[in-house]
Amino acid sequence: MFKAFTRSIPEISIFHNPSSPASKNALNLLRSAVLGPYPPSKPSAPPLKFDLEVIENTPPTADQLRTILSYLPSKSPTGPSGSSQTPSPDVLLSAHPTVDTRPTSAEGVVKLASQNPNALKWPIVVDWHNGKAAIGDLEGVRGLLEELRKKRDGEA
Repeated sequence: MFKAFTRSIPEISIFHNPSSPASKNALNLLRSAVLGPYPPSKPSAPPLKFDLEVIENTPPTADQLRTILSYLPSKSPTGPSGSSQTPSPDVLLSAHPTVDTRPTSAEGVVKLASQNPNALKWPIVVDWHNGKAAIGDLEGVRGLLEELRKKRDGEA
């Protein structure tokens, strides 16, 4: 009976760089999902319900990066101890020609990104409520939204 009171609205953050076309597209996609029917191909569908936080031109903190990395699917199914491996922080780095170092720690990535915003793969989109993230990938953002749609529509 009181289950509805314990539900919370998911919070999605986008670490956004307006000079990145992928980041602009992801932000537009997220905003349209909140403001209009989702999916857009179904005009009668309601919008998705989530709080959207836009963090512009600021990289995540080292603690946020570690959490975000834990939300990403691991590349190898299991590590030596039988547990899944968290991806390396370098998955956040772009192939931009001005990126001449490839730090392997969250702190190193934050330091590099604060000196050179082109170092990151923009956008970084995080669904904090459901523990999911997408980095530099519009398809990943669509996947996050599709999971929210499935929960809304009772398919998940």
